[in-house]
Amino acid sequence: MALITAGVGSSHVPLLGVAHDQGKDRDDYFGPIFAGYDWTRAWERAEKPDVVILVYNDHASAFDMKIIPTFAIGCGERYAPADEGWGPRKVPDVIGHPDLGWHIAQSLILDEFDMTIINEMDVDHGLTVPLSMMFGHVDSWPCKVVPLAVNVVTYPPPSGNRCWALGEAIARAVASFPEDINVQIWGTGGMSHQLQGERAGLINAEWDNMFLDGLIGESEHLRRIPHIDYLRETGSEGIEMVMWLIMRGALGPATRALHRHYHVPCSNTAIGHIVLEPASPLSSGA
Repeated sequence: MALITAGVGSSHVPLLGVAHDQGKDRDDYFGPIFAGYDWTRAWERAEKPDVVILVYNDHASAFDMKIIPTFAIGCGERYAPADEGWGPRKVPDVIGHPDLGWHIAQSLILDEFDMTIINEMDVDHGLTVPLSMMFGHVDSWPCKVVPLAVNVVTYPPPSGNRCWALGEAIARAVASFPEDINVQIWGTGGMSHQLQGERAGLINAEWDNMFLDGLIGESEHLRRIPHIDYLRETGSEGIEMVMWLIMRGALGPATRALHRHYHVPCSNTAIGHIVLEPASPLSSGA
């Protein structure tokens, strides 16, 4: 059967895609950011996942204010990089896994999650930047991808509890897929940040590290954090962290941290990154 073997959390700051594409990833500014992903790139080469379920949010590329799905799953064959106003990134097309995508969609809907099914869409930096951070410069991405888009652009976004429960349901869906494949689930999105208004540029490193701590071990307290706390403590865009909870929920009752990276500054936010694996409750810990 298919198995979720690991979870990856990462910011998807668009400037990192620019630095990667322009060969600036080892300069004085970006070098410390990208260095925190060196361990993960080597680990991914060894792990060789067959499929990544990549949780991200669209930035008005595939969806706009006319249509705002809370949860949308990609079941298509291929996804091209989106033109976000300055031309598409010159990175490989993302190859989907329709059989797994449709299997997860059916399982989730029968598990009473109302999913929007997407067969054709372009994918923006929310999805392609994490791929670049984890795999570097490649002619083709080394795994297939099932995109899972979450609305964190306009209120009301889903609650942390609902995201965690969705992750649990995704784990059940993957476990019932008949092929023997290695699946990872990635939760992406910014940590504390605000892009506009009087608090533009807000970074709350204490909160960010509390959140990273909470992903490790047996605690489920992160799923109970209300939206107003994200707004107050992490800025208007910090709500993106609920997407990491889908990843965490899919890993089961306890996790163990394999790698962790946090750095300030990264554009007008911080960079957060963590690699987790499922752990038995007795062996969990940082």
